[in-house]
Amino acid sequence: MANKNLFQTIVGKLTKRPDAINEAGAPAYSLTSEQALAQLAVTGCLNGTFYATAHDQLKAVLELANECEPEFVAKVAVYARHQSCMKDMPALLCAVLAVRDGELLQKVFGRVIDNGKMLRNFVQIVRSGAVGRKSLGTLPRRLVRQWIAERSMEQLFYASLGQKPSLRDVIRMVHPKPKDAQRANFYAYLIGKPFDREQLPDEVRQFEMFKTDEASLPNINFQFLSALPLTTAEWRVIAQRANWTTLRMNLNTFQRHGVFDCDETTMLIAERLADPERVIRAKAFPYQIMTTLLNIKRDAPGVLRDALEQAMEIATANVPALPGRTVVAIDISGSMHAPVTGYRKGSTSTTTCLDAAAVLAAAVLRRNPDTTVMPFHTEVSRVKLDPSESIVNLSSRLRGLPSGGTDCSVVLKELNRKRERADTVIYFSDNESWFNANPYGNSTSMLKEWRRFKASNPRAQLVCIDIQPYTTVQAPVADDVTHVGGFSDQVFEVLRSITSGDRTPDMFVDRIRQVAI
Repeated sequence: MANKNLFQTIVGKLTKRPDAINEAGAPAYSLTSEQALAQLAVTGCLNGTFYATAHDQLKAVLELANECEPEFVAKVAVYARHQSCMKDMPALLCAVLAVRDGELLQKVFGRVIDNGKMLRNFVQIVRSGAVGRKSLGTLPRRLVRQWIAERSMEQLFYASLGQKPSLRDVIRMVHPKPKDAQRANFYAYLIGKPFDREQLPDEVRQFEMFKTDEASLPNINFQFLSALPLTTAEWRVIAQRANWTTLRMNLNTFQRHGVFDCDETTMLIAERLADPERVIRAKAFPYQIMTTLLNIKRDAPGVLRDALEQAMEIATANVPALPGRTVVAIDISGSMHAPVTGYRKGSTSTTTCLDAAAVLAAAVLRRNPDTTVMPFHTEVSRVKLDPSESIVNLSSRLRGLPSGGTDCSVVLKELNRKRERADTVIYFSDNESWFNANPYGNSTSMLKEWRRFKASNPRAQLVCIDIQPYTTVQAPVADDVTHVGGFSDQVFEVLRSITSGDRTPDMFVDRIRQVAI
C-alpha cells in the first residue's frame, strides 16, 4: 500500500489538525483572542451555561481583553451594546478600559454607559475588584460624576430605578456638584435627604403628591407605582400609557390586576403589540417575543397571543432572501436546552438556546421557502416543515423534537451521502460537538465533511451562528467559513453580506473593527 502521508487526498491536505479541546472534552479549533472576545461579548451574559460557570466566563473575558489591543476592546464594548443590546459585557469591558486605557474609556463611556442600569453595572463591576481595583479611582469617578451632571432631572429620576448599587449609592460615592439650587434640592431628594417638594420637576412632584393622595395617577414608569396600592382602573390607565416593551414584558402583571377584564382595553393593547412601527422602534429580538409567548398565562385573551405572533413576523422581517440553495442545520442536542442567557439564581430565563435557534431558523425558512431544514443531534431528525406556517408554529415544531448528544458533522455527512448541492449551509449550534469524536484525527469530523462537501460545491459558504459563549469551534474561520456570535436578528445582516459576496475571511471581527471610536 502506498504511503498515505505522501499520497494523501486533496481533502486531507485542506484539513487542519485541531489545536484545542472543547467544553465537552472533544477535539476542536481555538479562536483567536479577538474572535473569542467578540463571541463572548455578544452572547455571554456572565451567567452559568450548560458547560461553563459565570466565573469561567468572567475569567475568559478578562484574559482575552488583556490579550487584545485596548482599541479593539473599546470597539467590542460599543458593538456589543448597540448591535447586540448586551448589558453586563459592555460594562465589564469599560471597566477593563478603566484600568488599561483611560483615554479610550473617555471616548466610549457615554456611548456604552447610556442609561441608569448601565451606569450602576459599571460602578458595581469596577468596585468589585474583578478588574484589579476596588474603588472607582479618579477617572471613572469623574466620568460618572459628569454622566450624572449631563442628565436632566427627569432622566435621573428614571435612572433611580434599580438597586445594588442604587443611583442614591452612586451619587453618594461621586458627590456631583449641583449647578443650581433646584438641582441641589433634587440631589437631596434622590439620596433621601430633606427636600422641597415644590422645587422638584413636575412629574416627580406629581408622583410624590400621588403617594399622599394629593394628585391623580402620574404618567411615569409603572415600576415607580407598582408597589403602591393601585385600583384596577389605575392599572388600566398604566397599561394604556405603557410603551411597547413595557406592554410585552408585563402582560401577566396586567392580567393579574384585572386589566384584561375590559375588552376595550384588551383590544387597544393587542393593536399596539401588533403595530409594525412600535415593534420596529422597540428593537425587540425575536427570541424575546418568543419568551413572552411561552410565559403568557394560559387564560390570557387570545387576541394578545395573536398580536404577539404578528409582532414576531414583524421582528423577523429583515431576514434576507438568500440566493441559490440553502441548508439550515439546527442543533437540538441536550445542551441547547440550556437558558440562552445562562443560569442566574432568581432570574434564569425560561428561553433556551434551542428556542432562540428555532426562531431564527424558522425565520430563514419563511423568507426562503426552498430552504432545507435539518435538525440534528447525533443523527439528523426527519421533520417536514411547511414554510407558509407562522414562525411561532415552525419554531414550536423544531423545539419539540427529541434530542440526544451532539455531532455537528452528521448534517454534512448526510449531504455528502446524498451528493446534495447547496450554496449556503447555516448552522445554529453551541459547537460543543463530542459524539464519535476522534481525539487522534487530523481534523474534526465537521471540517472533514465540509471539505468533502466543498469538493462538489466549490463556491459554497458555511455560516456558523454560535448561540452560546464558548471559545472553540468545529470548523475554523476561513475564506469559506464564517462564525457569527449572537442570537439577535443582527445575524441576518451578516447573512445578507455573506450571500451577496460582501464578506471577508474574518467578517464578524472585521465588522467590529469598523466601529468608529
